[in-house]
Amino acid sequence: MENLQHLNEDTREVVSLPKEERILYLNRPVTIMYPRIQKLIRIMTRYMEYPKKERMPNLLIIGESNIGKTTAVRKFASLHPDTTYEDEEAISRASKPVVVAMAPSTVDEKNLYIAILEQFWTSFRPNDTTAKLRRQAMYLMRECGVRMLIIDEIHNILETTAVKQRLMMNAIKNLGNELMIPIVGVGTEMAAKVLSSDPQHASRFDVAKLPAWSLDRDFLGLLKSFEKVLPLKKPSILYSKEKAKLLFAISGGNLGNLHKLLMQCTIYAIENDEEEITLQIIERFKWVRPTQKGKPVEIPL
Repeated sequence: MENLQHLNEDTREVVSLPKEERILYLNRPVTIMYPRIQKLIRIMTRYMEYPKKERMPNLLIIGESNIGKTTAVRKFASLHPDTTYEDEEAISRASKPVVVAMAPSTVDEKNLYIAILEQFWTSFRPNDTTAKLRRQAMYLMRECGVRMLIIDEIHNILETTAVKQRLMMNAIKNLGNELMIPIVGVGTEMAAKVLSSDPQHASRFDVAKLPAWSLDRDFLGLLKSFEKVLPLKKPSILYSKEKAKLLFAISGGNLGNLHKLLMQCTIYAIENDEEEITLQIIERFKWVRPTQKGKPVEIPL
């Protein structure tokens, strides 16, 4: 077996598997714990540990699509998993410190509560009144000791009329006030622009921006981290000057695009017994360019 020091421990166990299984391994969720993600998680932890009061601090995490926002949020939630415990009366209870709800595509208060209720282990009636769904959501969040509510894709409920924006933001504000928990919104820069247009709501949210990458030492560190999880038998040295420049140029400094590009290169290297990502392989997949809104990427055959 080749020297596999370029891989982490879990990935070393995969490289001896058949090609098909190694390729399937690439499809698993991967969280690269680079410094920006670590800092963002520390910030979210501070917000969650903030002493309870009527007006809790809230956070808005913004950045372009595929930059790693949702990855950071999911990693944070995994550090505070759902558990069960027995209370002083030996009754089994559920604990859910963090709720991650997807912002509803249909902008109304009722769908916000449905999105929250979908994260719990209980049934509910979507046709119930808004007031009843709100009461159920509030009850479950109190009963399960929720300490933070995260609303992903929050720009979905802000890119609408001013009246609906105000209604939705008031509903979110009231949840935070009554439960005395911080609210974290995750979305594009449009969300920050909308919030800044209303001083009342802007004053309630601090903003953390996850920027695109620059071709610097941090980007080289990111490439080193990626190489550790790609099940290839030979080191690719992705952080070498030539490869790093090419990977950055193709991905545009976008984390999601870089991930997609490296997956394509790795699959090719496995299928063709090359076992490393060469400059030629990266060139072959230069069509994996940053996506443009409304314009699909064409895959060459």
